[in-house]
Amino acid sequence: MTFKNMFQKGKKIEEIAKPAIFLDRDGVLCEERGYLHEYSEMKIFPYSKFCIQQFHDKGYLAIVVSNQGGIAKGCFDLNELLLMNDALKNYTLVDEVYFCPHHPDGVIPEYHVLCSCRKPELGMVKKACQDFNIDMKSSYMVGDRASDILLGKKAGIKTILLESGYGTGRLEEPVKPDYIFHDLRDVVKLLERDHK
Repeated sequence: MTFKNMFQKGKKIEEIAKPAIFLDRDGVLCEERGYLHEYSEMKIFPYSKFCIQQFHDKGYLAIVVSNQGGIAKGCFDLNELLLMNDALKNYTLVDEVYFCPHHPDGVIPEYHVLCSCRKPELGMVKKACQDFNIDMKSSYMVGDRASDILLGKKAGIKTILLESGYGTGRLEEPVKPDYIFHDLRDVVKLLERDHK
C-alpha cells in the first residue's frame, strides 16, 4: 500500500488529487525569531502572500506543518497560537495550518509527550492527506531546519532547504535536501521552470 492511499480512505474517487507544497512556518513564511510569546511578535515575510498565490495558480495546495513546542514549554498558550494561525491563513491564504504542540522537554504535562506529529515524524502530513486529496508524488517539503528535510524524506517527497531562517549555517544535523534556495521566491521560480 502506498503512502498516498494509506491516508486517503474515504476520499471521493472523482476528486482530482493536487500536489502540495508543505511549508514550515518560521523562517519560511515568517521571520525566524525563536519562540514567539504573543501574536504581535509574528512577522510575515512581505513576499509570502505572493508566493502562496503563485503556488495556487500552478495547481498546488499550500499547507503549513509547524512544530510549536513553545506550547509544551509554557512560552505561549494555545489561544495565542491559534491567533497566529488565523492571521497567517487570512493574510497568505494558505490552505491549512497544522501544528504539533508537544515537546519531550515540555513543562506542561499534557504536552510533555513523545508524539507521532512532531517533525520529522509524519503525523501532520498524514492528517493533511486525510483532509485533502494530495498527489504526494508531485509534492514538496519546504523548510529551514533539518527536521523539515527529514520529514520530506520520510514522506518520499522532494525537499527544499531555505536560507531565510536557520538554513545551512544552523542545521541540527547533516541532511541532503534536493534543493537549497535563498527564500520562498526561489521555490516559485523552480515551479515556473518545471511547468514550462
